[in-house]
Amino acid sequence: MVVLCPGAQPLDFDSLCVRAAWTSLLPTAVVLVVVLYKLPISLPGPVSRFFALLRSPFTRFLTLPEAEGILYADKTLPESDAEDAHYKLPLWRTIVLSTLSLFEAIAWAGFGAEHLVVAHHADDLKAFTTWSPFLIALSWFYSTLRLILRPQPTPSYDLFTLWLLHFIGAVLTVGTVLYDRTAYDIPFPGNGIMLVLVGNLVTTAFLVLNMLSLPIAIPSKYIDPSKIGSEISPEDYCSLWGWVSFSWVGPLIKRGTYATLNESDVWDLSPTMQSKAVFVAFSNVKKSSLLRRLWAANSLDLLTDFFLTVTSVVMNYMGPFFLKNILQAIGTNATPETRAKAYVFALLSFVASACKAEADVLHLWHGRRASTRVRSALMASIYEKALKRKDFSGIVEKKDEEKKEKPANGEGKRSKSKTRAAKKKSEKSTSGADIGKIVQLMSGDANRIGNTISGMYFIYGAPFEIIIAATFLYQLMGWTAFSGFGVLIIVSPLNNYLSRRGVKINRELLAARDKRMAVLNELITEAKFIKLFAWESQWIDRALKARQFELGKLIKSSLNSLMFSLVWSSAPALVCVISFLTFILSGRELTVPIAFTALALFRMLSMPLNVIPTWIVQILQTGVALERIATFLDEDEIPEQFSALKRPSGPQPDQTLGIENASFKWNELTEKADEPEAPPKKRWRWSTSQFSTDSAATDDTVTSQTTTPFELRDISVVFPPGKLTVVTGPTAAGKTALLNALLGEMTETSSSGKIFLPKDTASVDEDGYYNAVSFCIQRPWLQHLSIRDNILFGAPFEADRYEQVLECCALKEDLKIFEDGDQTEIGVRGVSLSGGQKARVALARAVYQRTKHILLDDPLSAVDSHTARFLFEKLLCGPLMANRTVVLVTHHVDLVLPGAYYLVRMLDGRIDVMGTIKDLRTNGHLAEVVHDAEAEAETTKTEPKTPTVEEAANVITEAPADKDKKKPRQLIKEEARAEGSVKWGIYKTYITASSYIVWVLVIMLILTGQLLFVAERLWIKVWGEAYGNVEEALRAHSYSSMPFNVENFPSHAVHAYNSPALADGLTAKLPSPHEHPLFYVIVFACITLGNSLVNVTTGAVQLWGSYRAGKRLFHRLLVAVIRAPFRWHDTTPAGRLLNRFSKDMETVDSSLSGSLRAVTGQLAGFAAAVLTIAYILPGFLLPAAVIAYIYWKLAIGYLNTGRDLRRLESNARSPIFSGFAEMLEGITTIRAFSVEPKFLNNLHGKIDVTTKMWYSFWMMNRWLLLRFDLLGALAVLITTLFSLTAIESVGADGWSGVVITSAMGLTSSIYWCCRFITQLELDLNSVERVVEYLDVPSEAPLIVENSRPPAYWPSSSNEDALISVENMTLRYAPDLPPVLHDLTFTLKARERVGLLGRTGSGKSTLAMSLLRFTDPTEGRIVIDGIDISTIGVQDLRSRITIIPQDSALFSGTLRENIDPFNDYGDEDCLEALRRVGLISESASTSRRTSRAASIIDGVEGTASETSSITHVVEPSSESTASKTLTLDSQVSAGGANFSQGQRQLLALARALLRQTSIIIFDEATSSIDFKSDARIQQIISSEFKNSLILSVAHRLRTVISNDRVLLLDQGKIVEFDTPYTLIQKEGGYFRQLCLQSGNFKELEEAAKAKAKEDGLL
Repeated sequence: MVVLCPGAQPLDFDSLCVRAAWTSLLPTAVVLVVVLYKLPISLPGPVSRFFALLRSPFTRFLTLPEAEGILYADKTLPESDAEDAHYKLPLWRTIVLSTLSLFEAIAWAGFGAEHLVVAHHADDLKAFTTWSPFLIALSWFYSTLRLILRPQPTPSYDLFTLWLLHFIGAVLTVGTVLYDRTAYDIPFPGNGIMLVLVGNLVTTAFLVLNMLSLPIAIPSKYIDPSKIGSEISPEDYCSLWGWVSFSWVGPLIKRGTYATLNESDVWDLSPTMQSKAVFVAFSNVKKSSLLRRLWAANSLDLLTDFFLTVTSVVMNYMGPFFLKNILQAIGTNATPETRAKAYVFALLSFVASACKAEADVLHLWHGRRASTRVRSALMASIYEKALKRKDFSGIVEKKDEEKKEKPANGEGKRSKSKTRAAKKKSEKSTSGADIGKIVQLMSGDANRIGNTISGMYFIYGAPFEIIIAATFLYQLMGWTAFSGFGVLIIVSPLNNYLSRRGVKINRELLAARDKRMAVLNELITEAKFIKLFAWESQWIDRALKARQFELGKLIKSSLNSLMFSLVWSSAPALVCVISFLTFILSGRELTVPIAFTALALFRMLSMPLNVIPTWIVQILQTGVALERIATFLDEDEIPEQFSALKRPSGPQPDQTLGIENASFKWNELTEKADEPEAPPKKRWRWSTSQFSTDSAATDDTVTSQTTTPFELRDISVVFPPGKLTVVTGPTAAGKTALLNALLGEMTETSSSGKIFLPKDTASVDEDGYYNAVSFCIQRPWLQHLSIRDNILFGAPFEADRYEQVLECCALKEDLKIFEDGDQTEIGVRGVSLSGGQKARVALARAVYQRTKHILLDDPLSAVDSHTARFLFEKLLCGPLMANRTVVLVTHHVDLVLPGAYYLVRMLDGRIDVMGTIKDLRTNGHLAEVVHDAEAEAETTKTEPKTPTVEEAANVITEAPADKDKKKPRQLIKEEARAEGSVKWGIYKTYITASSYIVWVLVIMLILTGQLLFVAERLWIKVWGEAYGNVEEALRAHSYSSMPFNVENFPSHAVHAYNSPALADGLTAKLPSPHEHPLFYVIVFACITLGNSLVNVTTGAVQLWGSYRAGKRLFHRLLVAVIRAPFRWHDTTPAGRLLNRFSKDMETVDSSLSGSLRAVTGQLAGFAAAVLTIAYILPGFLLPAAVIAYIYWKLAIGYLNTGRDLRRLESNARSPIFSGFAEMLEGITTIRAFSVEPKFLNNLHGKIDVTTKMWYSFWMMNRWLLLRFDLLGALAVLITTLFSLTAIESVGADGWSGVVITSAMGLTSSIYWCCRFITQLELDLNSVERVVEYLDVPSEAPLIVENSRPPAYWPSSSNEDALISVENMTLRYAPDLPPVLHDLTFTLKARERVGLLGRTGSGKSTLAMSLLRFTDPTEGRIVIDGIDISTIGVQDLRSRITIIPQDSALFSGTLRENIDPFNDYGDEDCLEALRRVGLISESASTSRRTSRAASIIDGVEGTASETSSITHVVEPSSESTASKTLTLDSQVSAGGANFSQGQRQLLALARALLRQTSIIIFDEATSSIDFKSDARIQQIISSEFKNSLILSVAHRLRTVISNDRVLLLDQGKIVEFDTPYTLIQKEGGYFRQLCLQSGNFKELEEAAKAKAKEDGLL
């Protein structure tokens, strides 16, 4: 610029040459850059690669066409461009715009030619002003050609930039003319020239406005334009002006201002933001680390964010610059020229503020877009990983004391080694993550990373601000300005220590939160079981201990943050004081301009100095979260063969199903090679084991034994295609493990083994089946959907096939019972179904799928005997299974043998017997497996065909779901959502929980802080008066009053008050600032440090209140949830509860109190600003009222809409986590069915719902920010103009700075008030959601003090009726039909009663009613003379033992599961385990063999290549290694490392320990083999002689020896008498059941023997 315009500075706009240079060179530079970029220049290879590397961060991660291509991949993409499909460029636009550009080019060329003609001297020809018009003309020629050659319906950003520069140049030219006329009284140029100048201004303005009116994108063929703005986001299709001004958000705000928003009212996300498109694009980013992948996917947004943030910082610092020039211009020697300059600076200040506002919203938009994409990508990646990772659900960790090292190597080395190991273990804290941890990764860690990315501009802007402020300080004070920065060096070690400590505490806090959520996950999911055993109080204590541990870590983290706040809030004041001291000691005079300007700059430094350390901690914590997610994403995955997400598409012609020469173990986590001190965590499975017969064996001997993980060894089996294969064996022999190994759910340990598992879902064979697998797991996994949706499982609905499946799975009769038929919602984990119904729905799901191969894991164990026979005859031997390979695991060998072709017997992890039924029978081996197959077949032939309930079930009726008479009843109601503003009761609940005293102290401290702000300004005024130059002091200090508005760290403007009397009095008594300058500096420093201490103290008090509130609300919520009735738990998804205990309680713990404090502080600042302006400049109140009204209208729309959006977001978040937990529980089933892509797509939809609420809220926030900033700039402009016109009435020009800075503070306070009020209401929404569950219905009291039963109650010595049920009618809920109808019966002490009936008849309901799971609607239940409705439920349930249908185990040791509260000794516990057969009499016997000898002794078998050869395995010493259980054996959450049968045996061991007078067995032996069942029945007969036993059973063998049998059907008593009486009753219900069982003779003999034993015969 100096070369072009000698003697002029680059920003000297008084110079015509400078103005000409800027207005010509910038457009020309734009044209040159665009032309060079578009030219097809061939560069050398290295240069080309270098430019490609530079260009890569600026490449769009996901364009709109790419996103639409991903989302609409199943549709044919249009061949033409999207613009051609819906929009044709109007010809008139091209003609008009190109004509205007051509006219401009000709006019500027002519203007340049005129300059050449009139040039009289050589200097005129050399002047840049002579040639600049030609450069401008050149740029207009480019504009003309661009419009003609490449017209487009969307904005051309090169032309927009070019026209905008020309418009600014035109404004500058016209503004210069007006300024010269006002300041120097220079007349306007001739009319012709003026007309040209105005015409140029109008033309460029028209061109810019025309470009702003163009849509930024044209809807593609897939988009319905009529839905844009209602269902489709207008963000992609609005005009450029709508996007720049964020007015595209307006329709949503208008909709939400006067009506409550619902989910359908919020438009969908842009395709570029939708989860599926983002995830697919993110998955294609291949980098070495997760951090690099995130950078590669968001580099353009982050770089744009950076450049716009720098622009915002520069514009922010322009404000104080212009303000200082305004105050200087209106000083005491003001002239028309300086006054004109003041008006110019006021306008420029407004423009700078407007530019800053626009830069802010644009950089915040880019940051929020990156944040949204990162959050969605990480959540989807975590979910997809969970679908592919190995199943570690059965992993247990050894206790810390078991990992202690021996002190042989010395204490120091051991300690060091431990520290290293602990650190590494901490870094891998999510390895083998359970459900609670994985949910935390999705909810907490992914959110933290996203929030950090959206706030990265703090890191961008802070260093740049420091550089600017440091430069100004150096110009002002020289090198002494940096002496104060030594404070930062001194505190850096403390900063480093606090940072490292913060990271460590954060790791501990996350770990504590994970543990707390793990406890809560177990507690909530098994709440019903805990209540049945009256363990509520103990489990509440356990959860509270975990919570207290977490709160302790939270307190440490908060105190660490307070230390940060103290250090860095006081640092600027210390820097200032030391710099001034050094400046004075260097011999220089500290004048007022230097002192106050430096004070202002040091104060401006406080924001970035506070931001940097805070965000260093934030980034370090984010690094921990990133590492946790990366560790999870790096976990081992199942092989490609078994994953639908990894397996390449294509046909699989091989239909072989089997395993060849392979061994397997349960999945385990292996540590890296360089971490030998951390042994791998393993998933343990136990086999039955035996203890030594040595009578001298002690408990120490028992507990010192080690456990060996279960393995499958030397497995070779090929299942015959199109045939039924039966897999049998004793409990824990490895039957379920065999199916898991086949499905790829176990780790293969053999190097040469092969697994044949076809998963071709694309090709169909001649029978209409896919060459794929369906699977029915032993413990039925069902989704929270209707019965029909569970059976279909995403497959197309085929009415005939569906009806056939219902019939053959014996579900028709059940559907008649349900009011809504197959549209009945089954609830979480199928809570509205009985165990047998759940098993048959899961079975129907596997059968309905058109798969060639079906794996069934013991589905017959959960149904009664006649239903089992029905399933065998109608299903397994029916047309649905024809030509399908069926592998059936079962104990009912005698039942299914007639229809089986092949048999495999498992024993201790090996195949003991294998071969066709024919060959096994020929060799005599079959008789050893099932001793009475022929008798069973003969009995079946002789059964009379009499009408039974099952025959009624075979009648084909119309599917209930097809009767669209009414909407199906919802079991799970939609999550409640509050409407309107937060009610006072919610505030009161929180304030009461945190203590009123806390908030009284907080308010007092906030007011004290405001007084200190006032004192600071007053001291500045006093100091200035001591120098005799108040206005100069205030003018300089105006720097410090500029608020630096950042999203999360608002700053208050400092306000001044006029107190002349006080100031005069103080000035007269204080020392001279010339002689004692340090006195004033020290007082100022004391005020500033005092303010810092007040802020830290406020934070400490707030922390204490937050701690109290979190602790109390958590306790109340926990007690309310655990004490809620059974029915409430059935109808409330666990995900909702976990969401309240995780996200909502985290909000209460952390941000809520801060939001409430921030709102209070901003309101105080707002009041101070209003009072200041009203006192000094009353005339401003009139325009202020108008501006305030606009503020109010904008704020109302923002608050109402924002509140609804955040509530919708909170509600939309629950289905993600509840569905995620549901998916993790059923991962084996999902992978077996190859439906992982469907579940992933379902997640994408859920993420999009919650993200669109979250993203819309933040876009609305940007809408508000832009308008508030512009209104604030307008308010400052009006205030400045008022000050300029009313300076004489004010009395001193210094007060103008006070008024202007107060107006700035007013704007800041209003904006942040709205922001924090919305945040506060969002945070209080969490309290609302917690309070919603504080008032849920509660069960009867645990203990009724004035009605407690005696200690001996119930007494087995009572000879009368021990249990008397009188006219009992029971229903689950008042709006539901009765499930038990008018039941009356009595049960005697020490009696054994069997409870029978078809599935869904009410057996379990009747048993549960004895424990008051719900009180009878009519009638009553009397136990030992006491009406159970009159006593506490704890007194009742602690005196009755129930073994429920689904046994629950908890994480911990085996002892903690059978005796959780140490009520019994170790020997008692071991004896209970021995009696149920989990361990045998001695460890020595266990050492000799851990399984029974093979039934074939001395026969060698070889692997069969065909299915017709028998395979028998000889006992192996290696396979019989000891696998023993001890009391310290670890149990994983849910008992996942034990088989279903073992879990039920452990539940029986609990009952043996309790020895209550009433014991209820609810299908307690359904998953145990017959031999074990017979042994258990013997134990029950011998061990529970003094107890009344009520057995709910499916097996007739289980109840045939009971004293009496009670039969139910549809909730009514059908028969009730002794087994022998009932079996002899012709046409009786019980007799029909026995006939259908296939073992009638055996059952009749057993009943007869029982009758003789009792003396009845």
